[in-house]
Amino acid sequence: MKKKIILFSLIAFATVIQAQTLEECQSAAKKNYPIIKQYDLIAQTTHLTVRNIQKGWLPQVTASALATYQSDVVAWPESMQNMYQQMGLKMKGLTKDQYKVGVDLHQTLYDGGAISSQNKIARQEGKVQEAQTEANLYQVRKRVNEMYFSLLLLDEQIKLNDDVVALLLSSEKKLSAMVKSGTAATSDFENVKAERLYAAQQNTSLKAQRLMLQRMLSVFCGIEVSNLRKPDIIKAAASTNNRPELRLFDNQLQLADTREKGLDALLRPKLGVFAQGYYGYPGLNMFEDMLSHKWSLNGVVGVKLTWNVGALYTRKNDKAKLRLQREMIENAREVFLFNNNMEQIQQTENISRYHTMMQTDNEIIVLRTNVRKAAESRLTHGIIDTNSLLREINNENAAKAQQAIHEIDMLKEMYNLQYTNNE
Repeated sequence: MKKKIILFSLIAFATVIQAQTLEECQSAAKKNYPIIKQYDLIAQTTHLTVRNIQKGWLPQVTASALATYQSDVVAWPESMQNMYQQMGLKMKGLTKDQYKVGVDLHQTLYDGGAISSQNKIARQEGKVQEAQTEANLYQVRKRVNEMYFSLLLLDEQIKLNDDVVALLLSSEKKLSAMVKSGTAATSDFENVKAERLYAAQQNTSLKAQRLMLQRMLSVFCGIEVSNLRKPDIIKAAASTNNRPELRLFDNQLQLADTREKGLDALLRPKLGVFAQGYYGYPGLNMFEDMLSHKWSLNGVVGVKLTWNVGALYTRKNDKAKLRLQREMIENAREVFLFNNNMEQIQQTENISRYHTMMQTDNEIIVLRTNVRKAAESRLTHGIIDTNSLLREINNENAAKAQQAIHEIDMLKEMYNLQYTNNE
């Protein structure tokens, strides 16, 4: 006997331990949802992008090879060639086929803030992507709420259906005894038995629905969801809205500001040093190459200042585009807040409605229970038929079901309101 008590205690304790709360399911679903991996991918992508942009400060090296054939080349006038020939010098002139293999090197000293601007834009784009992922991931909470409260409602329906089956079975046994004693008709017994079998059939369907929904929630959360703990009644959410979508809009506006500041960098001059070297023919010494057709090493070093004023042509339009982007983002924020406010109003009114109905649910159940018990007593004494009893049993069960629905729906609206405000 002691072993059985210990075993039952362990089973009960394990059942309590395995009961999942709504917060636990939401936390598990957030970690299990595949989109969570995007946070790390975005961070890595942003890091690599910034590193690539930062390499703009490294020397830029370009290797090239060139082979050309020209229709004409630089040559001495015929009179000068004759003069050189008289002096014993043969001026061959440049050949029409020319070749170069070289390397160009450029080192930026001042870029007008272009690289710094690109770094800021890349980092801000990463923040926008993270905010978008956070907004998408937040939708997981709503889906968990739907499945969690649907499971709670199914649990209540199964419990109430079990009570109906128990009541019908009790009446069935009484009628069976009454049929044997000749105080009740066989049809009354069969009527109650048929209703009990129908209730048992409904129970099977409800349990199958619960098993399917339990499996869906388990897969969605990545944990084995067995028993659920009914959440506590919470106070109305505060008026301050802290939804991740609002942070997404803020980051998008900051990105537009960062891009506008980047337009200024396009107008500033750029300063750098360069070096060019090549091996080929002709070289920099044209006179020598006219005398001798030999390849030579050549090089040039210097400082280069460039100022591209082409950005002025599109600056006005670029700023106008960014202004329109801001207006679109602000409009999207207004639409979101409007819809969010409408949703809050609906949820608040639903909570108030369910709360009002729940105030009379207990009284209705007490009255329906009294009527049902009186019907059972009258059936025993042969005053009413089984149809009247079944009607009262169903009325009592409907009253209890309405109470459960009102309670679960009110809890659901409370937590949905919390979700709407991101409390």
